[in-house]
Formats: sequence, C-alpha cells, structure tokens
Amino acid sequence: LATMAGAEDMNKYRSPLVSRYTSEEMSYNFSDKKKFITWRKLWIFLAKAEKALGLPITDAQIAEMESHAEDIDFAMAAEEERKLRHDVMAHVHTFAHCCPTAAPIIHLGATSCYVGDNTDLIALRDGFNILLPKLARVIDRLANFLEEYADLPTLGFTHFQPAQLTTVGKRACLWLQDLVMDVRNLERARDNLRFRGVKGTTGTQASFLQLFQGDHDKVEELDKMVTEMAGFKKAYLVTGQTYSRKVDIDCMSTLADLGASVYKICTDIHLLANLKEIEEPFEKEQIGSSAMPYKRNPMRAERCCSLARHLITLIADPLQTASVQWLERTLDDSANRRTFLPESFLAADIILSTLQNITEGLVVYPKVIETRIHNDLPFMATENIIMVKTFLAEEIRPLLEPYKANMDVKVELVL
Repeated sequence: LATMAGAEDMNKYRSPLVSRYTSEEMSYNFSDKKKFITWRKLWIFLAKAEKALGLPITDAQIAEMESHAEDIDFAMAAEEERKLRHDVMAHVHTFAHCCPTAAPIIHLGATSCYVGDNTDLIALRDGFNILLPKLARVIDRLANFLEEYADLPTLGFTHFQPAQLTTVGKRACLWLQDLVMDVRNLERARDNLRFRGVKGTTGTQASFLQLFQGDHDKVEELDKMVTEMAGFKKAYLVTGQTYSRKVDIDCMSTLADLGASVYKICTDIHLLANLKEIEEPFEKEQIGSSAMPYKRNPMRAERCCSLARHLITLIADPLQTASVQWLERTLDDSANRRTFLPESFLAADIILSTLQNITEGLVVYPKVIETRIHNDLPFMATENIIMVKTFLAEEIRPLLEPYKANMDVKVELVL
C-alpha cells in the first residue's frame, strides 16, 4: 500500500474505500476537484441565464468565468475558508480572484445550497450512471453462467438442509432475479431525480424576484434554463433551503437494497465453496492463509459481504437526517451527508466490480455435486428440474440492451 500511495501522506487516515477498493471514476465523482469545478459551472449557468433574461451581465464576464472554470487554487480556497468559516464563500472569493471582471456577478442572487445541493444531485445522477453498466455486466456474466449450467442437477437446500433437486443454473436464477430488480430500482432512482434549481434561501425565490423586479415569469424561466443547462429535465417544484432529504433516502435505499442482493449471492457462494461444489476464481500464486496455505478461502465473496454490510447500514443516516430537518432546513445534515452520500456509492461500486470478477471465473465441480446427490438421493422425492431458457430470453437479455457498449469491460482486482 505504501508503494501504491506514492507521495501521499502516510501519516493520515485515508478511507479504504478510496485507497484500497473503489474505481477511479467513482472516486473522482465524489472528489473535491469535481465538486468545485461543478460549483463553478453552476455559477456560469446562472450568469448565462440571468444575462439571457436581461440582467446587466456581459459576454466578457461569462467568457472570463469559462476560461477559469477548472483553474482552482485549492490552497487559496483553504486559506479563505479558514478565515471565513464558510466553504461556499471561500470558493466565491477564490473564483473572483482569477475572474476580477466577473467578480460582481458570481453567485448573484444565489444561496449556498444553489451550488451545494445541485452539485450533490449531479453527483447522485452521475454515480448511478457509473453503477448501472457495472450491474449490467454482472447480470450478463451471471446469465452466461446459468445458461451453461442450466441442466446440471444439484442438491437443493432449505434451512441449509438437503431438500430436493434443482439445477446449478436454476439456483443462479435466484441470484439473477434479485439483480434484475436492482437494475430497475437504480434506473428508477436515477430517472426520478430532479434538480433543486434556483430557489433562493428558503425556497421562495425572493432574491431572484428582487433581481428581476418582481417578474415571476422571468424567475420561473431562470429556474428552467439553469435546470436544462445542468442536464436535468425537471426541477423540484417545492424546496426549503434544500431539496427534500427524502430524495437521499430514495437513492440510498436502492443502494442498500443492492447491497442485500450481493450479500445473499456471495453468502451462497461462500457456503457452496465450503461444500466444494462451486468456487470463486483463485489465482495461481494466491495464498489462502498465512498459516494454512492449502486453504482456498472465498476472499472475494467475503469482501463483497463485508462491504455490502457497510452499505446496508448506511441507510440509517439519511432516514434520521430527513426526520430532523427543522422547518426550511437545519445544518446538522451537512457533515453527515458528506459521509454517507459518497460512501454508499463507493461501496456499491467496489462490490459490483468484485462480483463481476467472481462471476467471470466461477468454477463448478460436477463430480462433487454428483456425489452429494447420490448420497442423499434415497432420502428425497425428486421434482421436475426447472429449466431457465425462457427466463434468459424474456427477462434478462432485453434488460441488457442499453448497456451493450460497456459489456466487454473486464475487471482486474489488485488487492
């Protein structure tokens, strides 16, 4: 890890979700760099819309802002925040320093939540767009697996006691059906997201009504224009200072739900590995145990379970946060959301990448499976073996069509 960290300060705690597990794209999605670049883009969107609607803003001011959109002096911003004790105003001052002509119109009429909440909504949307192709690839790999083993009989278990025959492919259908529900839930959560938009300090748009001399139509058009510039089809009609924190519950619950699915799948693989029937990929030089090198521990499945457990527990934060937002808002949501929003997506990201790696290399041991069937066959009455061809053709393959361009991506786990 020290070698991988390079010049990073090894004397400071770093979240393992970033330093050890998650992908670069998801890590960047919740990075300071993306956040503050997005703030600047939102200020540019606001200025453009205000200019178009008649406020005295010049093309030169907007051009100056655009030319410095990614030119962030983080040291200056940190120093400003130490003085001002306000992160948004620190970045307003930092942006104004490199855009002196545009300084008077940066953040014009807006409240902190204009950049804060809208940036969070962009990160949520982009986070779902990162996760969905990864989930689709897991479904594709698992569909290939169950198709290959659709006809291979295996002993089914209820209560983890021998029950009746099923097939290896049919058992995988149970896993797959849960993931199909998850992809639809993630798509719904993403597609239902709206923009906070331009709502002012308590959601009344009073500051913008003052800027536009009471012209309600222009204020509504301003909200619509900025929403469209940010890539959203709709904005929330009603907000306080923030968008409703129930939106966070909606998003995080779908991720916790995904965590439950992955936990179940990887627990099943863990159990089957102990029975020596199915095994996750095991590298040529991989060591199963420092004391017992002959062991073949299902470390990938265990990692998924470990991180999925963390993901599942995070849903408590948005539930409690939404319940205690007094009146138009209270700031005790801020520090809490800085943690659970990114960590939920970071955890979901790595469990999907790891599960893809598992499903691309699952190993089946038919002779072991056959032996167990013969050992228990006298004690059970068999049912017809359930086949999976229709399930694949009607449910799974059509679901993957929107993600076909991303389907060939492989996952290599370093740790």
